[in-house]
Amino acid sequence: MNRHIIISFILCVAFVLLGFFLVRGQRPGAAFPFRFGLDLVGGTELIYRADVSKVDDVGGAMQSLKDVIERRINIFGVSEPLIQTESAGIISGNKDERLIVELPGISNIDQAIKLIGQTPVLEFQLAKEGMEEILKNNPDTPLKDLFIPTGLTGRYLEKAMVQFNPSTGGAFVGLKFNKEGSDLFAKLTHDHKGEALAIILDGAVLSTPVIQDEITNGNAQITGQFTPEEAKDLVRNLNYGALPVPIELISSQTIGASLGDEAMTKGIHAGLIGFLALSIFLILWYRLPGLVAVVALVFYIILSLVVFKLVPVTITAAGIAGFILSIGMAVDANVLIFERAKEELKRGKSIFEAFHEGFHRAWLSIRDSNISSIITAIILFWLGTSAVKGFALTLGLGVLISMFTAITVSRTLLFAIVPNKEARVESGFRRFLFSNGMHAK
Repeated sequence: MNRHIIISFILCVAFVLLGFFLVRGQRPGAAFPFRFGLDLVGGTELIYRADVSKVDDVGGAMQSLKDVIERRINIFGVSEPLIQTESAGIISGNKDERLIVELPGISNIDQAIKLIGQTPVLEFQLAKEGMEEILKNNPDTPLKDLFIPTGLTGRYLEKAMVQFNPSTGGAFVGLKFNKEGSDLFAKLTHDHKGEALAIILDGAVLSTPVIQDEITNGNAQITGQFTPEEAKDLVRNLNYGALPVPIELISSQTIGASLGDEAMTKGIHAGLIGFLALSIFLILWYRLPGLVAVVALVFYIILSLVVFKLVPVTITAAGIAGFILSIGMAVDANVLIFERAKEELKRGKSIFEAFHEGFHRAWLSIRDSNISSIITAIILFWLGTSAVKGFALTLGLGVLISMFTAITVSRTLLFAIVPNKEARVESGFRRFLFSNGMHAK
């Protein structure tokens, strides 16, 4: 039996199973449901107040805070949360610096708050002279009366890691500062030898080690009564991004979809109409190869949707429009292949030779055009944020999947039905089926 027929059968079975996975994924409680954006399904809005009383560069601190929260929520850059800052002032009407976070598809307020997480605020502060005496007289003395801010905070943290004391086996957290933080830490330990430097996490003093000598390598330690699991959790949260300033949740509400089901329904209808029109054109113009291209296009749609579920990609109204556009772009490779094959048929080659040569000659053009699109997607993903990253990832995935379906799936299905290379006689009707346009032989 022709190996292309066997592979085609395996591909069909595989994509039927993928289609079943898509349908099953829409059931309540599915492990891999589709994610939809705020404009389609609404979500949750959280408003935080930022404490910038100890910060000189308020604008820079708020931008850093926004970046940390966005990075924490949007690890792959495709969940498309809406994160913005509002400055205090007469125009804004705010008395405080605020961070506004809108999360699509989440209607449970507690879940939304948990998603933001209690990212730790890490600070290093010098103990004031006579601190022990002050605490002895008044144990409830606030931290601001006991310690002096140094400017060294978690914003300068490069990474955190779990470490263990070789003597006691106890867990502690090792810190590594970036270049700016290392310089600040070196100056701090140089100028204040013999003084106590408090390590404060979320307003709680973890330890107050005495500075023995200058530390120039940018390494520090957080010691305490940590269990290995507690140290691991702290390291994970610090690596997600230690907040440059403390934040306090002051408002939360569920927000409705700005466009809703109607936009999604119309988008799906538009996609079906576009796919039907494209299918009719391909079959009428390219005949039997056009039918193969339509089948490969169905495979492309199924595979793309499966990838969107697994990543997962947040689907917005604009995303639906972009996906519909990508369906039309996905047939570009097939068009190049079929037109090349038509030229070979005109030269009198057999159907097998014509399509074999068509795939071979079209590959260079397909490769170059798709590589340029992938490079564009990589640059957008690297330099962009939030929605731009989501679009770039969708574009890159779409290009890769379309290359697979056009080259591998289309080729396998087509060579499962074309006459084999040993065929000596080809009827005019058979050549008509594999021709295209006005060319009949």
